Amino acid sequence: MTERRVLPFGSWPSPITIDMAVSSQVAFREPRLFGSDVYWTEGRPAEKGRQVIVRWNSRDGAVDVNPPPFNARTMIHEYGGGWYTVDPATDKVYFSNLPDGRIYVVAGGGAPEPLTEQRDVRFGDLAFDAPRNRLVCIREDHTSISHDGALQPDGRIAEPRNELVAVDAGSGAVTVLASGYDFYSSPVVSPDGTRLAWLAWRHPNMPWDESELWVADFDADGCLANERLVAGGHDISIVQPEWAPDGSLVFVSDKSGWWNLYRWSGSGDAALAPMQAEFAGPQWVFGMRWYGIAPDGTIYAAAGGEDGASGVWAIPVDAPAHRLELPDARVESLQAGDGLLLYIGGSWRDPRAVVLYDLTTGSRTVLRTQFELEVDQAYLAQPEEIEFPTTHDQTAYALYYAPTNPDYVGPADERPPLVVMIHGGPTSSATTALQMETNSFTSRGFAVVDVNYRGSTGHGRAYMRLLDGQWGVYDVDDCIAAAQFLAARTDVDAQRLAIRGGSAGGYTTLAALVFHDVFAAGASQFGVGDLEALARFTHKFESRYLDRIVAPYPEGVELYRERSPIYHVERLSRPVIVLQGVDDMVVPIAQAEQIVDALRRQHIPYAYIAFEGEGHGFRQAANMRRALEAELSFYAQVFGFALADDFEPVKVEFLAE
Repeated sequence: MTERRVLPFGSWPSPITIDMAVSSQVAFREPRLFGSDVYWTEGRPAEKGRQVIVRWNSRDGAVDVNPPPFNARTMIHEYGGGWYTVDPATDKVYFSNLPDGRIYVVAGGGAPEPLTEQRDVRFGDLAFDAPRNRLVCIREDHTSISHDGALQPDGRIAEPRNELVAVDAGSGAVTVLASGYDFYSSPVVSPDGTRLAWLAWRHPNMPWDESELWVADFDADGCLANERLVAGGHDISIVQPEWAPDGSLVFVSDKSGWWNLYRWSGSGDAALAPMQAEFAGPQWVFGMRWYGIAPDGTIYAAAGGEDGASGVWAIPVDAPAHRLELPDARVESLQAGDGLLLYIGGSWRDPRAVVLYDLTTGSRTVLRTQFELEVDQAYLAQPEEIEFPTTHDQTAYALYYAPTNPDYVGPADERPPLVVMIHGGPTSSATTALQMETNSFTSRGFAVVDVNYRGSTGHGRAYMRLLDGQWGVYDVDDCIAAAQFLAARTDVDAQRLAIRGGSAGGYTTLAALVFHDVFAAGASQFGVGDLEALARFTHKFESRYLDRIVAPYPEGVELYRERSPIYHVERLSRPVIVLQGVDDMVVPIAQAEQIVDALRRQHIPYAYIAFEGEGHGFRQAANMRRALEAELSFYAQVFGFALADDFEPVKVEFLAE
């Protein structure tokens, strides 16, 4: 074994290039089984983030369904999802096209043809209703919104109308099936075609706060009759209703304090394999799936939880639940067929892959890999799950990644700089899946901690609810506590602590830098600086989100201003890099520019890049590459070490003063 060279932390040469980190950002979503065909979608940075539907079968292999320039994506709820479905009898694929918002149909490998007319509407959560040859989906109607700039009485912008609709697969005619709620999702037609189930919820709830499960019969005209509420409401969240082969309705509810599986058979519901585990997560986008039901009625579900409950569980109709031993340590978006499981699999050291697993033979077929891992796994950092004390005598969680490079070691008298990573949401969670962006830091000699602060999902409803009224407080406290915990363990250099995050994580970054003096630098990607502006001018889906995690608006406006970094920029004293999409409709560019103006006025070292053609989150490979290069360059300049990489450094204003 070659002796490891000694180099300052952060300056280690790494075989994990920036291009590798970017290429690993191909996003697999919505794997589905339709007969003998497998479908999934890919978000491809190399094609400027274009969303592509892929069909695979043993005869043809993997084939793109929608050719360029078609982009199978929708901006419904601004985050989209549920953007395609298939008629198994004809193999016709229906999808929402981002540039014009219309639903298109692709038949027999031909060119996509428009089905709906071009109007200011968005479609999502597409499901096929075979008996009536139509789609059932959610429509977000923007045609009724006034564009004269007038605000609602509470000072917020006007909102589109959300409805549950049917779209005739021949004519494209749209029929409204249900309206009146602020939001709808997850329509599913029963196996015999006689009933429909769906979810609905109202402001100020997000779907993980409170939602309702409804069932109705189809009448002779295909409209809904005998509508009844079967679960949810009363501070309970329902996720992913699915009809079982016997006509019962399976769904996930968190009424026990954990997202567990239940079955409704016409009156009441019965818990299936109750345990302290999460069989679902927050429904940020349409089309999310955590379990599947096989033709024999067996439920296969992926769970994360406590007391050894994590893993994939088989829940037969008339036998005890048991855990499966699958070859993939991490399983996402699980679907079940006849003797088959389809999922997105991987681990901390294996790239995500679309996997078809044969339950009879145990064979694992990889249909597509997110990227080819071109470096030895010895360069990958293994996550350490840590619990640490935080404020109010409570505990928080994180994943810690130590600097990892078999060729280099830091000086004996030096500790590595720490990058504190903050997930978005804030109702989301850090993941143990392989993150090449994280490894681009650790392989260069940085330590990284990815914080599941109070309010994150994955630890039960009570932990998620701890953030109520505390956004900007508990999340910040927990990021500070994680950094100080690692510094006290002597894992990291307490004088070189950096904090980074995007969206809600960008807000936590800015709040930590403004209201505390712990971090030496920060990176905000499309981060929130003004909570009041977010409440007033963000899109409908999140327009009341802050009512729960900050305070009702406008009654709590003073608290909004108290916690908004933009109102306290005079407290900023540490270098910041700000990265922002010009076309961001969730956190408009004006918020980033307010922060940058404040940094400029106070001569605080900063760097700022605004990316043309990007919205909320970066999807284009060139921009993703430049953002990561700039951030690494920023830390190197601020912390005073030389990067081994040869790329254009970012200009940090006022650093030499």
